[in-house]
Amino acid sequence: MIVAYKLWGSKEAVETGGIQELMRIYVLFHDAAKEKDELNDEARGWFVKMQDGDEEALTLWKWFYDISIKEFDRVYEMLGVKFDAYTGESFYNDKMAPVVEELKKKNILKESEGAMIVDLEDKNMPPCLIIRKDGGTLYATRDITAALYRKKTYDFVKCIYLTALDQNLHFAQWFEVINRMGYDWYKDLVHVPFGLVSLESGKLSTRQGNVILMEDLLNQAIAETGKIIEEKNPNLENKEEIAKQVGIGAVIFNDLYNGRIKDVVFSWERMLNFDGETGPYVQYTHARACSILKKAGDVSFADVDYSLISDEASMDVCKLLADFPVKLEDAARKYEPSRYKTYGCNFSSLQ
Repeated sequence: MIVAYKLWGSKEAVETGGIQELMRIYVLFHDAAKEKDELNDEARGWFVKMQDGDEEALTLWKWFYDISIKEFDRVYEMLGVKFDAYTGESFYNDKMAPVVEELKKKNILKESEGAMIVDLEDKNMPPCLIIRKDGGTLYATRDITAALYRKKTYDFVKCIYLTALDQNLHFAQWFEVINRMGYDWYKDLVHVPFGLVSLESGKLSTRQGNVILMEDLLNQAIAETGKIIEEKNPNLENKEEIAKQVGIGAVIFNDLYNGRIKDVVFSWERMLNFDGETGPYVQYTHARACSILKKAGDVSFADVDYSLISDEASMDVCKLLADFPVKLEDAARKYEPSRYKTYGCNFSSLQ
């Protein structure tokens, strides 16, 4: 980003365009780097400067960071997502040296072609690269440091990492490094992989500018919901708020609908389809259930004659209700939200 900014950016453009402008010059960099590999060397140089505390590098990084977080927060707010703490890679910049020193003292590191690695040949894995030959750190260095920090700070029972399936090897490598450092809690580090989302025209890629922005997707879902409301219930109160709830709910439900590990081809039509097993359908069923409870008023369970619950439909509902804790536990144990989705849709179908 720093190299891209110096070549094609300006303060005015970034302040005006925000994350869109940052993405524009990010794509320009990777297009240019295909022809000029020296740009990658220049970027690696700036990365080392950041690690060494260079004032210009850190000032630019902090500027890009603040712009990005502001944009992310706005989208997270739409989704109802909150974080207790943001500790990105840079947070561990001054915490890596002691970790590297610990690896050396425990005779885990070895030199290889000027770089520092952990040999994992006995585990049938490529070596885990810790320090590049130019002195720069890598993802593994920062992930190991972050895990040690998190264990010390939070004393976690389990630390779960959600990333794409193609990063399986990376996590297996540095989990093993934690093991070799003598920390038995390495077994509490869990990688939960998920499949990739691609477009019908090909793989999503930020570097190529081939992306669907979450905010655009959410706004489109809200707009489509608004059209349906205008068509079917134009006099509805709080139309804008309901359009947000139903539209964003549709996007979230669609994402959780698919098996976590499954690759998905993105489709606007499918994402915004409100028929069948969808978020709006589940919300509609919930609204109907609330309406029934409201009409029933205050009911004393002591007055209920349970012997009347004998028909097949009622028994089906009872069985599904009894399955609730089992399904919830199963989804949590297998890190698979789609299992819970299936349960919800089965319940909704018993109208």
